[in-house]
Amino acid sequence: MNTRWSPGNQLRLLENGEEFFPRVFTCIAAAEQEVLLETFILFEDKVGLALHAALLSAAARGARIDITIDGFGSPDLSAHFISSLTRAGVRIHVFEPAPRLWGWRTNLFRRMHRKIVVVDSQRAFVGGINYSADHLLDYGPEAKQDYAVEIEGPLVQKIRQFALNAVASGQSAHGANLHSAGAPAPAAVSPDSLKWTGTMAAMLVTRDNHRHPNDIERHYRIAIRAARRRVVIANAYFFPSYRLLRELSRAAKRGVQVQLILQGEPDMAVVRTAASMLYHHLISSGVQIYEYLDRPLHGKVAVCDSEWATVGSSNLDPLSLSLNLEANVVIRDRQFNRILSDKLDVLLHMSCREIKATDLITSNWWRVLRGFLVFHLLRRFPAWVSYWPARRPRLRPAEGLTVERGESERPARPQAEAR
Repeated sequence: MNTRWSPGNQLRLLENGEEFFPRVFTCIAAAEQEVLLETFILFEDKVGLALHAALLSAAARGARIDITIDGFGSPDLSAHFISSLTRAGVRIHVFEPAPRLWGWRTNLFRRMHRKIVVVDSQRAFVGGINYSADHLLDYGPEAKQDYAVEIEGPLVQKIRQFALNAVASGQSAHGANLHSAGAPAPAAVSPDSLKWTGTMAAMLVTRDNHRHPNDIERHYRIAIRAARRRVVIANAYFFPSYRLLRELSRAAKRGVQVQLILQGEPDMAVVRTAASMLYHHLISSGVQIYEYLDRPLHGKVAVCDSEWATVGSSNLDPLSLSLNLEANVVIRDRQFNRILSDKLDVLLHMSCREIKATDLITSNWWRVLRGFLVFHLLRRFPAWVSYWPARRPRLRPAEGLTVERGESERPARPQAEAR
C-alpha cells in the first residue's frame, strides 16, 4: 500500500453505532455500481440484518458487491443469511476459515481485523466499528465506545484499489478466481471521482504479515517523536511494543503532555490487568493515564499536537501490531484534529478517572521481576513473531461453510467480538 499523503479530501468523524450505522447503510442501499466491504465481526442481530437489507437493495439494482468477513470473528451466520445474499449476486468471502477441533475454533491468530467500506468509488468508511448490536447504546452497559471516519476525495480510490487487491490476492492464494462466473468486472473509475472534495490530507496505512508488518506502529512512533505539545491516545487493548513505550516515555520526559485513555470497564478482565502492568513505568515517566468507566472502550484513535490524527482498527497490542491484518486512516488537518481532540477531552473530563502514582500498589520483588519480564517480552515479541508461519491470506466463498440453525437459535457471541 502506498502511504503517501493524499490531499484534497473531506473526512467526517463518526462516533459509535448511532452515527456510523445509519450513514453506512444509507450509502450501501443507494449504491449503483459497487460495494466493497471488509469486517472482522458480522453478527446476525438487528445490525447485521440491517446491513443484509442494505446489501440486497444495492444488489437489486445490479451493483457488484464483495464482502469479506473473518472466519474467527464471524463464525455463526446461518445458511439462510448467506444464501439469500449469494442468490442476489453478492460474493461473500471468508478469511482463513478453519475447521473446529473438538468443538473449538482453531484459527485464533492472524485475523482479518480491518473494517473498510467503499461505495461506488466515491465514498469510503474506515474505523473500528463492527456490525453488531453491541455498538449501540440501547445494548446496555456493555455497549462499546468507538469511532470511524467517512471519506470523500482522492483517497477513496486508493482505499478501493486496496480492497480490490485484497480480494484478488486472497482468492488467488486459495486457487480461486476473483471474477467468478457471471460477475461483472469492477466498475471503471470515473475521472470526476478524483476531484478534490475538501482540504484534508490523509492516507490509508495498513499492516500485513508480508510487505507492511509494522507500518501502523511506525506512523504512531513518528508522530509521537515529532510531538511538541500534546499526545492523546484512546485505545481499547493497550500492551504496545517496547519501541512505542519508549517513544511515549521520551515524549513525556521532554515536556509533551502525553495522555492515555484506556479501559476501566473492559469487556475482558485480562485487558486491564495487562495494561496496568505498564502503569508504574509510564506514570514515573510523566505519562498521564485515564481509565474510561462508562462502558467498554473499543476505540483506536489518537491525536498529536494540532494537526495529526488517526482513526482505524488497530489496537496497540501484540495481536494488532504483529499478527492481525489492520487498517488505519492517518489525517493531517487542524479542523479534524480539533474535532477528535474535543471528543477525547469530553471522555477525559466526564467519563474517566486519572490513575495517580499513589493509586498504584507499592512494588515488591515479584512486581519488579514481572515488570522486567514484560518489558523484555515486548522488546522481543516482533522478532519472535517473524518466525511464525505467515502464509498468504486465504479467502473462500461463504456457501458451504455454515451450518443451518433452528429459527429460534441466536448467533453465538464468541470472544472474538471483544476486538
